[in-house]
Amino acid sequence: MMEKFVYIENSVNLPEGTVSWESPSNIALVKYWGKKMEQIPANPSISFTLNNCKTTTTLSYSNSNKLSFEVYVDGKREEGFEPKIKTFFERISQYSSFINKYKFRIDTSNSFPHSSGIASSASGLSALALCICSIEQNINSEFEGDFFLNKASFLARLGSGSACRSLFPKMASWGKHNELKNSSDLIGSPYDDIHPVFTTFQDTILLVDKGQKQVSSTVGHGLMHQHPFAETRFNQANSSLSKLKRALQTGDLVAFNKIVETEALTLHAMMMSSDPYFLLVRPNTIAIIEKVWEFREEHQLHLTITLDAGANVHLLYPEAEKQAAVDFIKSELVVFCENGAYICDNVGLGPKQLSL
Repeated sequence: MMEKFVYIENSVNLPEGTVSWESPSNIALVKYWGKKMEQIPANPSISFTLNNCKTTTTLSYSNSNKLSFEVYVDGKREEGFEPKIKTFFERISQYSSFINKYKFRIDTSNSFPHSSGIASSASGLSALALCICSIEQNINSEFEGDFFLNKASFLARLGSGSACRSLFPKMASWGKHNELKNSSDLIGSPYDDIHPVFTTFQDTILLVDKGQKQVSSTVGHGLMHQHPFAETRFNQANSSLSKLKRALQTGDLVAFNKIVETEALTLHAMMMSSDPYFLLVRPNTIAIIEKVWEFREEHQLHLTITLDAGANVHLLYPEAEKQAAVDFIKSELVVFCENGAYICDNVGLGPKQLSL
């Protein structure tokens, strides 16, 4: 498959201009944690595509005798982000060689706090990959249709694994699984075999800690190589995805709840049992989880918690329970959020091109 994504551009003079995309973050339900090799997942994953948590990126490109770039976040030069972008460009250059003839200015902004357990790398790298693919489409007239999104997903994965899932509406999977048609380790795949109740699911992100994580996801993935429970975890993820597939198809909210919460807690259990071990949850994270479990039992609602690699809690629930959930958040959960902050989000329709 990789060969079909290779495009060698031999022209001397290439088009110049700007292109803008916005791309969402996503929240994994079955978690990806660990790699078999560079940017290949050790287990499959599946996620909701979000709507409000997104990155907007404008890529300005002009002819140059070599690749160069600068990164600006909210209008301010951020050299600290540039090593990751440099690695991304190095990885994709064999598939989109024209980038070696450009000078880029990357202007980006997030609608949510960076490096706090919301997947900013997923939205940011997917937005940048889409911009790169728009330039390639401008150069190569045969670049169209599903191939555009598939290549963007392929490139995005080389920057951030979870980014390859942000390219598709509502839900997406990543990683080969024998029960998922067209699943792949190399690209994300749209997932649409879902009951209507999940197409309008809500995600309220309770911002326990808006600061930068103490341990990056890259380091965390690396610690899975020698983890004593790694193989058991990878088998569990495959089994979880099989079970979740049935729950998503039938609208089984009780099964959905059990699978998703088990996945979230297992993710952090793997962190706590790594060598070296680390702990990203905070006391207020635990307090929120316990409050949700208590409220859910008392009111017989379908509130589900999940976590990414951080302290913040994603509270998932059906749209029909939105009012009860929001009232509960305001009355009992905001006290555990940093400065009372939370973000209301929902399942979204994927990226959107803003300009070409």
